[in-house]
Order: sequence, then structure tokens, then C-alpha cells
Amino acid sequence: MKSENGQNTSQTRYRIKDLPEHERPRERLEAQGADVLSNAELLAILIKSGTPKETAIDLAHNLLARYGSLKALSNLSVKELSGTHGIGKAKACGIIAALELSRRIATHRDGLKPTITCPEDVVRLISEEMSLLKKEVFRIALLNTRNELIKFVNVSEGTLTDSLLHPRETFREAIREAACAMLLIHNHPSGDPTPSQCDLNITRELCDAGKLLGIEVLDHIIIGNNDHKSLKELGCI
Repeated sequence: MKSENGQNTSQTRYRIKDLPEHERPRERLEAQGADVLSNAELLAILIKSGTPKETAIDLAHNLLARYGSLKALSNLSVKELSGTHGIGKAKACGIIAALELSRRIATHRDGLKPTITCPEDVVRLISEEMSLLKKEVFRIALLNTRNELIKFVNVSEGTLTDSLLHPRETFREAIREAACAMLLIHNHPSGDPTPSQCDLNITRELCDAGKLLGIEVLDHIIIGNNDHKSLKELGCI
């Protein structure tokens, strides 16, 4: 298809640099600071280039409209994100890397390790992310002698069962990191954090294993939709 001036418009690539300078995200960031940019504009800077019919800003708007939020984007895999129109593997990796850096900054402000003194300390760090997960994910929080968080470790994904979760996999990273204690954490995609009998059985098994290894299991926290349950507070530990 050609326009009146004879140009092939079907192959015209829409570019951010064709926008007025005051509307270009990079120029606005440089002149006014990152905090004035919308989520879509910040994403557009990461995306860099558009398609023949859409600018990077359009692609960013499409991503947010499809997945709903930056938090939802951060839970996608490279394969899932790169399957979105206009987003290849390179763009997907760049977006996921940037969101992961943001998560790490929020979790470890100023390079200081968060201190875990109660279930709410863990919930503040991880509940927003875990409440959005569509399948059960079992994690552990490793602590040093001062109850400072060493790291979170993903142990398993999928419906929690005795056969899926083994003490060997659960404590392997704790031993490697010389952790003194740990907390067990997993989510209930249904939104109801009430522990199941399987949850209770696994907790008792891991507590017993921790005693043998000298790594105390302080609590098992189940994340639901805007709610959580602490098995220690329920008297199950």
C-alpha cells in the first residue's frame, strides 16, 4: 500500500524519535528525572524499539493492559514475556532484569540485611509477590545468628505434597550458606491461607530434620490473598 506521495506506508516503522522531543521518554527522563515518567514510559525505555505499526510506548501500554501491573510482569518467565507481540527474547530479558533489580533494592535497602523478628517482617518483604503467583511455590528464608535475612530460596513449585518436598532439597542451600535458622514460606493460589493437613505434616517433618542438622525452623508462613497464617502463631510449631 502506498500513500499519496508514493511512499510504502505498510512498512513504515513508528519510532519514538519521530515524536516531539518533549514527548520522548528518554529526553523527559534526562530533563525532568525518572519519577515524572509513567510506568509505560519507563518500560518503553527498556523496550527501546517498536514494530512497523507501534512505538515502544505502544508496546509498553499493551503489556500493562494485558498483564495489569509491573508486579504481574515481574512474575513472568522469559518465554511468557517474549511470546507477547513485539517483545522478543532480548527485550524480555531486559525487562525482567530491570524488575528484578527493583525487587532487590526494595528487599535490601542501602545494602542492609532485613532483620526478621516476626511473621509480619517476612510478609512485608514477600507477600505482594507471592499472592499473585498462579501455582504453589515453596520458599525458605535463610537467617544468620542475628536473625538477618541471608536470602530467599525457591525450593519447589507445584502443589505441595510430602513426595514433592524432601528435607534434602530444603536444607541444601541452608547448609551451603551456613544459615542458623530458616522460615518456611509458601502460597495458596486459592487465596485462603488456612493450612492443610499436608502443610502440617511437611512442617513437622522439616522441623524434625532441622533439629538434627542444627538449623532451627522458626515458622511456616502461608500467604493468601491479602492474608497470611503463621503456623507458629497457630501453635503448630
